[in-house]
Amino acid sequence: MSLGFLFFLLCNLIGGVLPELPEVETTKRGIAPFLLSETIESIEVRNGRLRWPISDEVYALESQKVRRILRRGKYIILEFDHGAMIIHLGMSGSMRIVEPDAEIKKHDHVVFYLSSEKQIRFNDPRRFGSVLWTKDWVEHVLINKLGPEPLSEEFDADYLYILAKQRKLAIKQFLMNSHVVVGVGNIYANESLFLAGIHPKRAANNISLKRIQILVEKIKLVLDNAIQ
Repeated sequence: MSLGFLFFLLCNLIGGVLPELPEVETTKRGIAPFLLSETIESIEVRNGRLRWPISDEVYALESQKVRRILRRGKYIILEFDHGAMIIHLGMSGSMRIVEPDAEIKKHDHVVFYLSSEKQIRFNDPRRFGSVLWTKDWVEHVLINKLGPEPLSEEFDADYLYILAKQRKLAIKQFLMNSHVVVGVGNIYANESLFLAGIHPKRAANNISLKRIQILVEKIKLVLDNAIQ
């Protein structure tokens, strides 16, 4: 039984899984068929006091069609013709597709009313999530300094080895730095390092290229398995 699966079971027992890259990716994939090319007829902000207060700018997206749905790190991006919505699930957030007559839950803070008559509800008991509007999400301060996606071709052994040789800190902390690579959270760093045979406290600059190659392969494997 993998560490990731044990973590999944434990978090369910204590009240939910902390959203990490695989959970955000599956959320994106789950809502995409219901959102892509649909029009957001209106937005209801029931509680705008999230990690950052929800700006009235989000209402600019009313009557606009969703052109693309992406994920960058732990952010879900909804692209429109004239801007984008950046959504972060925080520690306890979720996005659910519901029918219009579904009962509103206590922590349903934002409701998106779609042209299909379905609704998407942003629910976040701890209110550490965020719903932001921007004209250019690529250059947004939360995103423009992020490292490569771990499942992309850009994230390879040569890239990681060159950065690692410049850092003396523990390899686990190095991997969890979103400027190095996004989405390798605590549990996924632990499991990847275990499978690669690398101690989490070993200095990043003291790992061979061959071992880094194995580590990159294990990171991709662990995250892909978690998504599946």
